[in-house]
Amino acid sequence: RFLLVFDFDETIVDENSDDSVVRGRALPERLRQSPRQGSYNEHMQRVLAFLGEQGLRAADFRALYEAIPLSPGMAELFQFLSKHHELFELILISDANTFGIEAKLRAAGARSLFRKVFSNPAGFDRRGFLTLGPYHSHKCLQCPPNMCKRKILTEYLAQRAQEEVEFQRLFYVGDGANDFCPSGALTAADVAFPRKGYPMHRMIQEVQEKQPGAFPAAVVPWESAAEVARYLQELLK
Repeated sequence: RFLLVFDFDETIVDENSDDSVVRGRALPERLRQSPRQGSYNEHMQRVLAFLGEQGLRAADFRALYEAIPLSPGMAELFQFLSKHHELFELILISDANTFGIEAKLRAAGARSLFRKVFSNPAGFDRRGFLTLGPYHSHKCLQCPPNMCKRKILTEYLAQRAQEEVEFQRLFYVGDGANDFCPSGALTAADVAFPRKGYPMHRMIQEVQEKQPGAFPAAVVPWESAAEVARYLQELLK
């Protein structure tokens, strides 16, 4: 069995979902820029509260998340994984939010592919406002204060090992700077699939140039997720 780890924003979907929900809306000056200081998660809490004040409710948010396009080739990759579901265990680790991710995966017919979704908790309060919280706290200096994906991944692997599930190989599909940290936990048997030209890809290239061999996993950049499907297809032969 193989473990396949996915990011969400600009990996499964072709946009940053936080940007998608505010597109076309006039935000007040204080919310227009992502914070230089302080936490991005807290910034998004304020943005969502503002959207709630503007009258957005569960159905509106669901429609916004459902409308975000999948990345090129992602539907094809999901079809492949659905056909070979007994060989691949899938988890999703994302700094977006649980409500948006669940809405999009269900709309794409892909929710049942994922054993677990790890993301910032989100739900609706008594006013009907979408609220957001941090996922956890951690001591990693590379990652935002609300989420270290490497910590989530290593804890998941430890938990599965306790349940006597060992994976032959790990595959990590991502794009962002916060996907670089967990991909550093991969071994020489594993494969990192960074989206070509995105921060995760550039950071891996920098490490490979500065310290050859310091990034042990195989690296397979992709422009279309169909390339990931083809790689996995070859592996099964």
